[in-house]
Amino acid sequence: MKYPQWFLPIVLVALLITVGCSHSNVTISAQEDVLAQSPSSVLKPEPDRVTEALDRSDVPEAIRQIEIRWKSQYEDYFQGKFKTQIVPAAEIARSLNQINQRTKRKSALFYAIPSANHLDLMLVTANGKPIHRRIPAANRSVLTQTLQSFRMGVVRDDSDPDDYLVPGQQLYRWIVAPLEAQLRAEGINQIIFCLGSGLRSLPLAALHDGQKFLIEKYNLAIIPAFNLLDRQSRTSPNTEILAMGASTFSNKPPLPGVPIEIASITQTPWQGTSLLNQEFTLKNLRAHRQKTPYGIVHLATHAEFSSGDVNRSYIQFWDQQLKLSQLQELGLQNPPVQLLVLSACRTALGDTRAEMGFAGLAVKAGSKAAIASLWSVSDASTLMLMKEFYRALKSAPVKADALREAQIEMIQNSDRLRAQIRDRRLPEEIRALADQNLAHPYHWAAFTLIGNPW
Repeated sequence: MKYPQWFLPIVLVALLITVGCSHSNVTISAQEDVLAQSPSSVLKPEPDRVTEALDRSDVPEAIRQIEIRWKSQYEDYFQGKFKTQIVPAAEIARSLNQINQRTKRKSALFYAIPSANHLDLMLVTANGKPIHRRIPAANRSVLTQTLQSFRMGVVRDDSDPDDYLVPGQQLYRWIVAPLEAQLRAEGINQIIFCLGSGLRSLPLAALHDGQKFLIEKYNLAIIPAFNLLDRQSRTSPNTEILAMGASTFSNKPPLPGVPIEIASITQTPWQGTSLLNQEFTLKNLRAHRQKTPYGIVHLATHAEFSSGDVNRSYIQFWDQQLKLSQLQELGLQNPPVQLLVLSACRTALGDTRAEMGFAGLAVKAGSKAAIASLWSVSDASTLMLMKEFYRALKSAPVKADALREAQIEMIQNSDRLRAQIRDRRLPEEIRALADQNLAHPYHWAAFTLIGNPW
């Protein structure tokens, strides 16, 4: 059929209008779908209230916003609510003052918050006035590269000193040095770090000022947030230890030093019970805790803080893996355990989700504090450090003192400890490590006190 010449343009215009309307309808539908299924923050990002507060020099409000944000983040990760209250900066200072008087230690709460353009540092001490420093040079890109170099240097026992000292000293200049004059002025000898994403798996003990490691100058601990910190007093020297672990596994590398580690820490000067291999079960842990309120639970076994979902992280028992989301099944809350020790952990360093599991370990487990390793440390090193730690813990005024003393022993008396490894009747796998330099951060910097340092 032939159409007049004026007809075709009209048809084309009609088609364009139809197509345009159809496309417009699809677009509108898609937008409606996004609005229906996504939170408003997807379309309109929530302002960074921490940065806004710091930009107007309102440090107390910034600290309040950090505490709110991090409590929410840890609740999301661990899939449950924490029944704690956000306390203002002035109340944190009063709490530190009370604790300082009880423990005879001067503690400071130290926030370090990385962002795209800078690193924000905040310090709260007993004097009540929080301090803020902003470090533009430590933007996220540069900070991340330095962190990676530092971690690569400390996790390899054969790395050269420059491999960890150079980045470790740079991190010290960015993180600690800007506030160190205030630390000295107030006589601070214990730093409680509350760290932002990317820093929570930082081996703080191995930061270096050019002369000494950070652990040689201060007691150290990390916490997920101050409102999640159990602030009760120290472990009683009369508490007993429940030490459990395994030396062989069906699907994991063996830990030949575990039997000696378990036996050594339940002997004089401590009293306790040791359970090995087939006896190392969750059922036995609960049963023994019901009979005796052990104040310290020591687990010498593989534990993983992995990336992704919380259920990918676990503690390996003889007959099962206990997922991180199931930590309350340990039954450490009733009565409360003073200290949970995991002596053979491994963490996905620098991974946001893995480090949340690590930093939140004590809170989720229900213990006042925890000690765990950031990477798999050799059996001989673990044995030596744990032996020194428990020896010091018996008389140390606070838990952080004991860990610091053990780490300093590794740094300053490496030759003496190596001689002990050679002289003792140890498995061949352990004696083979007697020629290693135990002063290298690989052997001691992984062990971190999480939670209550008192």
